[in-house]
Amino acid sequence: MDVIKDAFWREQFVRLHLLLTMKDSAMDVPTNLDARRRITFFANSLFMKMPRAPQVHDMISFSVLTPYYNEEVLYSSHELNRKNEDGISILFYLQKIYPDEWKNFLERIGVDPDNEEEVKGCMDDILIWASYRGQTLARTVRGMMYYRRALEVQCYEDMKSEQDLGGDESARSKAIADVKFTYVVACQLYGMHKASKDSRERGLYENILNLMLTYPALRIAYIDEKEVPLPNGKMEKHYYSVLVKGDDEEIYRVKLPGKPTEVGEGKPNNQNHAIIFTRGEALQAIDMNQDNYLEESFKMRNLLEEFLIKHGKSKPTILGVREHIFTGSVSSLAWFMSNQETSFVTIGQRVLANPLKVRFHYGHPDVFDRIFHITRGGISKASKVINLSEDIFAGFNSTLRQGNVTHHEYIQLGKGRDVGMNQISNFEAKVANGNGEQTLCRDVHRLGHRFDFYRMLSMYFTTVGFYFNSMVAVLTVYVFLYGRLYLVLSGLEKSILQDPRIKNIKPFANALATQSVFQLGTLLILPMIMEVGLEKGFGKALAEFIIMQLQLAPMFFTFHLGTKTHYYGRTILHGGAKYRGTGRGFVVRHAKFAENYRMYSRSHFVKALELLILLVVYLAYGSSYRSSSLYVYVTISMWFLVFCWLFAPFIFNPSCFEWHKMVDDWTDWWKWMNNRGGIGLAPEQSWEAWWVSEHEHLKNGTVRSLLLELVLSLRLLIYQYGIVYHLHIVHENKSFMIYALSWLVIGIVLVSLKVTIDMLVYCIHIYSHACYGTFA
Repeated sequence: MDVIKDAFWREQFVRLHLLLTMKDSAMDVPTNLDARRRITFFANSLFMKMPRAPQVHDMISFSVLTPYYNEEVLYSSHELNRKNEDGISILFYLQKIYPDEWKNFLERIGVDPDNEEEVKGCMDDILIWASYRGQTLARTVRGMMYYRRALEVQCYEDMKSEQDLGGDESARSKAIADVKFTYVVACQLYGMHKASKDSRERGLYENILNLMLTYPALRIAYIDEKEVPLPNGKMEKHYYSVLVKGDDEEIYRVKLPGKPTEVGEGKPNNQNHAIIFTRGEALQAIDMNQDNYLEESFKMRNLLEEFLIKHGKSKPTILGVREHIFTGSVSSLAWFMSNQETSFVTIGQRVLANPLKVRFHYGHPDVFDRIFHITRGGISKASKVINLSEDIFAGFNSTLRQGNVTHHEYIQLGKGRDVGMNQISNFEAKVANGNGEQTLCRDVHRLGHRFDFYRMLSMYFTTVGFYFNSMVAVLTVYVFLYGRLYLVLSGLEKSILQDPRIKNIKPFANALATQSVFQLGTLLILPMIMEVGLEKGFGKALAEFIIMQLQLAPMFFTFHLGTKTHYYGRTILHGGAKYRGTGRGFVVRHAKFAENYRMYSRSHFVKALELLILLVVYLAYGSSYRSSSLYVYVTISMWFLVFCWLFAPFIFNPSCFEWHKMVDDWTDWWKWMNNRGGIGLAPEQSWEAWWVSEHEHLKNGTVRSLLLELVLSLRLLIYQYGIVYHLHIVHENKSFMIYALSWLVIGIVLVSLKVTIDMLVYCIHIYSHACYGTFA
C-alpha cells in the first residue's frame, strides 16, 4: 500500500483489501429476516448511482404530509386481547408471526416470558410494540420522524468535520433540522374527536395528543367547525383550517370558504387544506399505512439533489421512490399481494419511468417539487366521483404541464397492504372504480392526444388499458360460450364435426391444449418472478413460485379478475364510483356466509353460475358426437374460472369448513334473508335493504346505459329459446306457439312456488304460536 502515493486511491485499496480478506462470523448475522433484508438493501444501495449529499444547512428543505381520517393510532388493550370465536386474539397472533421480535422485546424491558402476570403489568409497552407492527398512525409518525433524527446526526457530523464545535452542537443541530424538515399530519376530524364523548373518538384524540408530546416537531392540521351568531340572531357555521403543536397549542387558523369535504372527495381535500402549512421546496406524500427506516433517512439529502439534475431534457418534478411491503408475512393472501405489489413498485415503475416515460403518481412515497405543484393546481384533484383515485391525477397534471416523473431505487420506504380476502376485494374494487372514472376523464383524453404513438400505447396498457383488457377477457368468455351454445343447439357444430371432409382434428386439439395453459394467466407472473430473481436469486424465485401455486395463488388472482371486471364495467356503464374503506387491521376472524354473499353475489356468484349452466348445457347437448378431449381443451380454463369465482371466498376464509361455523353461518344467513327491509335499515341487516343498495347505481344511469343493460340481460332468453325446442315433449315441432307456451309454464311454476313458500311460512307461524303462545 505504501507505493500508492495518492491518498484517495490508497483509501480505496485499503477498503478493497478489507472486503476481500474479512470473514463475518455466522454469529454476527442477524437471525431476524427483516433485519437481514434492511441491512442487505442498505449495503447494496451504497453502491448504486446517487447524487453527492450536500451539508445539511445547504440541502433542499422538505416537508412530509400524511392525510388521516379515523384509523387506529395505537391499539387499545381491549382490542389486542379481544378473542375471536376460536379464542385467538391479535396479541396472540402477533406473538406467533413475530416470535423472535416478541422474545427480543421482552428481553429489552426485562420481563420473563413465562411470567404472565409480569407480562400483563407491562401492557403500555406491549401496546406500543403491537402498534408498531400494525398499520397504525403511530408507526407512520415514528417512521417519518426518523428524518429529523437523521438530519440531527448528519448536522452534528458536519459541524465536527468543520471543527465548528462550540458546546451547543446538539441544540444547533436540532434547530437546523427543524428548519430543513417539517412533518404535518392532516387529521381531518381531530376537532370533532376532541369535543366528542364517544370513548373511541376520545381515545383517538388523546393518542394523537400523546404523539405531539412525544415528537415536538410534529404538527397536526385539522378542520374546525364553529357556529357564529349573525346580526339577525341566526347562527352560521364557519370552517377553519387549524394547525396545532405540542400540548394542543394553536399556531395558525385560516378561514375556509366552506366545508371542504362537501365540495369534493374527503382524502384529497384533507390534503389540500393542510398543504398551506407545509414548508420548503419539496413535499413527500405519505399515506397513513406507511413506514420509514432510520438508515434510509440518511439518504434523503441525496434524493433531494435529484431535483437539481436533468433527467432527459428537463429536471424532475416528481421523484418516484421504491417501497417494501411489510405485511407480506401476515398471511398467505398478504404474501400474494406483497409479491404482486413489489413487482409493480420496483421493476414495473422502473420501466415506466425509463424508457417508457409514462410513470405517474400512484399514492406511493413520491417526493414532489412543491413550488412547481402548488402553483399548478396542487397535488390532489378533489372533484367528487371523477377524482376517486386522486393520486394518479397528480401525475397526470404534472405530465400535462411539462413535468418530468422519475424513479429511484437506492432509497425505500415501507408500506402496508390489505391482508384479508374481503379487505383485498374492497381495495381492488376501489381501484377498479377509480380506473373506470379515469377512462371517462379529460386528463387521459388530453394525454392520449399529446403523446406520440408509442408513449400513448405505453400509457394505455399501464393504466386504464389493463382493466379494459381484463374486462374484454371475461366478456370474451361470455361471447365464446354463447356462441358455442348457439352452435350446439342449432346443430351447426354437429354438422361441422360430422362433415366427411373433416377427417383429423387432433392437431387442432393440440393447439388448443397449448394455448389453454396461457389462458390461465401464466404470462402475468413473469414480472414477479423476474423481480424476485433479481432481488433474491432465481432459485429462490422458482421456490417461491412453486409455494405460491401450492397455496392456491392462481385461484386468488383469477378470483380478483372478476372483481376488477365487475366494478370497472359497472363504472364505465353507469358511473357513480364511491370510496370504499378497506380497514387495515389484522384478520383473525371468520367472515360469515351472509357477509361473503353480500360482497360477492353480484360480482362473482351470479356470473359464475351463469357460466356454469352454459358449460353444462354445452357439454350435455354435444357429448354424443364430440370427443371429450376436445371439450376439455376448449373449456378447461373456463371451468377453472367458474370454480375460482364460486369457491375462493370460502377457501380463503379462516375456519370456513368447520361444522359448527357452517351451522352458525346458515342460521345467520337465513335470519338475514327473512328480515324485511325498511327505512334506515342497513344492507347488513336485511336482504331487501341490500337488494336496494345493489341497484342504486341504476339511479345514476342514463337512458343509453339503461338500454344497454336491458339488451345485455336479454342474452338469458337464448337458454330458453334453444332448450325448449330440444325437449322430447315438443316432438321436433318448431312452431312459435311452443315458445309462447313455455313462457306460460314458467309463469305457472313461479306463481306455484310463491304460493307454496307463503303457505309454508304461514304454517311455521301457526306452529310457533301453538307452541310458544306468540308469533315467531
